[in-house]
Amino acid sequence: MTMIAAMGRISQIQATLQQLSGVSADRVTTTAAAATTAAASVSAGSFAATLAAALGTAGTTAPSATGSGAGATGTDVVASAEKYLGVPYVFGGEDSSGMDCSGLVQTVYADIGIELPRLVSGQMKMGTEVASLAEAQPGDLIVTGGGDHILIYAGDNKVIHAPYPGRTVCLREAYMTDADITTIRRIIPTDTAVTGAGSADRLNAAFAAFAQQNSIVTGSAL
Repeated sequence: MTMIAAMGRISQIQATLQQLSGVSADRVTTTAAAATTAAASVSAGSFAATLAAALGTAGTTAPSATGSGAGATGTDVVASAEKYLGVPYVFGGEDSSGMDCSGLVQTVYADIGIELPRLVSGQMKMGTEVASLAEAQPGDLIVTGGGDHILIYAGDNKVIHAPYPGRTVCLREAYMTDADITTIRRIIPTDTAVTGAGSADRLNAAFAAFAQQNSIVTGSAL
């Protein structure tokens, strides 16, 4: 979101809040001025981060995957991964003749139109972070061993991965615990658009949190 767009949205939110709460014009004007100062004093990225937190989509800031992947879902990721069950583990491999753990991940996502880095070290920085295995959804990537291995969460406490030489790509019960997991990454957002009746409330909450976080800059809290 650009700074101009953010400030425009702030004005819209303040107008709505004035109508709903019936607060005095002086109070609204003062609050809007403080919020505008706060918006000008921080980057648009800060507002975007606050908005993401209010929408429940916050995660570790990371690069976005490239490629459209339009309409792709986590279920599509799992279906793509299942096509490679039985493919032998081959270090450095990335096709149906043989693949390693990160080669499987890259190939599976490429099949649905999303480009990911080739190595675990890059893949583990993509998307947004998921807090725990209990919150994982199909298609999420599970990284273990500090980046030594990566798996695809298949849902129902199962994972698909290319284990090690002598084994094949397989579907199995998730054998790791949160203590074993370095990070869980969600590449495909579960809610990519801000729509519906509840969106205004969530945007208002994002604005309020943003202004409150920056009240030290403006010297005036909401």
